[in-house]
Amino acid sequence: MNRCYSNNRIIQTEFVFQMNSLSHMSSNLEETLVSYHHLNESEWSIAKKSKDVTVWRKPSTEFSGFLYKTEGIVAENPHKIVEYIRPGPYRLHWDSLMTSMEIVQTLDKGCCVVKYTTAGQLWNIISPREFVDFSYTTDYQSGLLSCGVSVDHDEHKQGFVRGFNHPCGWFCVPMENSQSLLSGYIQTDLRGMLPQSAVDTAMAGSLVNFYTDLRRALKV
Repeated sequence: MNRCYSNNRIIQTEFVFQMNSLSHMSSNLEETLVSYHHLNESEWSIAKKSKDVTVWRKPSTEFSGFLYKTEGIVAENPHKIVEYIRPGPYRLHWDSLMTSMEIVQTLDKGCCVVKYTTAGQLWNIISPREFVDFSYTTDYQSGLLSCGVSVDHDEHKQGFVRGFNHPCGWFCVPMENSQSLLSGYIQTDLRGMLPQSAVDTAMAGSLVNFYTDLRRALKV
């Protein structure tokens, strides 16, 4: 048995997704991400700011940690950017935090279940993590939304702590001069006995590095 996201709750369901439940889960996930995207600016506080990326945070309504928002401009069109972000042939080759990735199940156009691992962070204060996510990519206004949420999967990789992604996603919309605005919403429960200060530092830093890695990959 596994968990899927539905009606802002994590519920038990079969790992083999039925078309009606797949549509329901996808639409609920999309609605949740759009609600994050429309939150008032006053609800956010700055967690980290670099020259060309800003990271904000607010208390998550899903777990005891934070929902992070990040925003930056990327010099490419939304379709190419999202092809590099979503599960597929590109992501593992440029994302410095990701160490392995396997598409466990392809469900429908734009939908899959992906299993991946991440590297240790902060001199391995945060040890390597493993995640199994339902991923969904769809049109959003004149751009794209690629979003996901963790599902239960009994097989654990030895040497990794199983983390859990509450609803996360990336909005990518076109701007002038062949540029795009890339906005992300991340709320990851790393699990394990970790100091909150270490989690906050790692999350904000990894989101800034995400843009650096992505921009470098798109220039190749």
